[in-house]
Amino acid sequence: MIDTPMLVDQYCHGVLRTELGLGTFETMLGRSAAPPAAGTTFFDTQTGFAVRRWCPPLLGLEPHCPPARYLARRRELGVLESGRRLLRATGISTYLVETGPPGDLTGPAEIAAAGDARAHEIVRLEPLAEQVADTSGTVDALLANLAEAVHGAALTAVAFTSAAAVRHGLALAPAPPGPGEVRGAAGRWLARRTVGGALTDPVLLRHLLWIAVSSGRPLQLHLGDDDPMTLGDFAAATAGLGTDLVLLHGYPHHRQAAHLTSVFPHVYADLGPALARTGARAAAVLAETLELAPFGKLLFSSGARGLPELHVVGARVFREALGRVLADWVVDGAWSRTDAQRVAGMIASGNARRVYRLDQAQQAPGPGGH
Repeated sequence: MIDTPMLVDQYCHGVLRTELGLGTFETMLGRSAAPPAAGTTFFDTQTGFAVRRWCPPLLGLEPHCPPARYLARRRELGVLESGRRLLRATGISTYLVETGPPGDLTGPAEIAAAGDARAHEIVRLEPLAEQVADTSGTVDALLANLAEAVHGAALTAVAFTSAAAVRHGLALAPAPPGPGEVRGAAGRWLARRTVGGALTDPVLLRHLLWIAVSSGRPLQLHLGDDDPMTLGDFAAATAGLGTDLVLLHGYPHHRQAAHLTSVFPHVYADLGPALARTGARAAAVLAETLELAPFGKLLFSSGARGLPELHVVGARVFREALGRVLADWVVDGAWSRTDAQRVAGMIASGNARRVYRLDQAQQAPGPGGH
């Protein structure tokens, strides 16, 4: 058996502060905010089955108990106590928490206190830019304030992340936009912001990403359902500039993401939440990734949002999948146990500590931190 050390969750969100009914809880198990189809349930997914396997024993119930019984026990304990029990059973020592999404979610300091762990902030670029736009009355003010805001955030955040740039900008034109393009796009966006308007302009998104690249902090890119290979030109353009790129949520294109990590020294790939979503098949998905990616380029994350159960599932499925794959290779004689143990430590925490310079980073401030 291969022992997996304490984990660094290199990308996750906070957990909900409110009690949840069965319907809301079930929706949080899905890949989007949409409800399940009529007559079906998201508990009948790999993620749902994994929650029912791993989480009930942490709250004093038998594995695979009915969802209604599990939710009743959760309410009996209360949201704070159930969250504390679940998070402290993950084996996660450090959370890197993205604070961009809306909702009543705990911040880095709160999740650190609940999980008896450390936590650092990841700043999402698009909401940051939208906040800047709301306080900038002119194009010149917007562009100056935008650069100041990104570089100011870099003083405390361990990374930046973008959820829109891959779809709206990078695949079309990876190079930095020219000053005239940026000013024109900024003027159009400011005009739209008077009636509300999210940042989707490809020129401004590219401009924002290149400001982030200049900060030197790692830049996480949400792939969604997009093919990672469309980022090849951007990866080539950013090579040698001192900023690492981390590809998030590459499944089902995990092999392409793994390939990019083997081509570019500064490109890394996130393993979660693909493993949690594939559940009992997670070992097969992980083995496919390990076929292509250098072992120093892979990072564990839960990708969890809203439910502490998703942190549990992300951690438990990862440990089981990694242990199974590496143990099989040791038994076959392909790997030594010493090498398997070393690689497990790299993927579980060592790579993230190096990429995000966690030994130098200060914990995110806020009430409840320690």
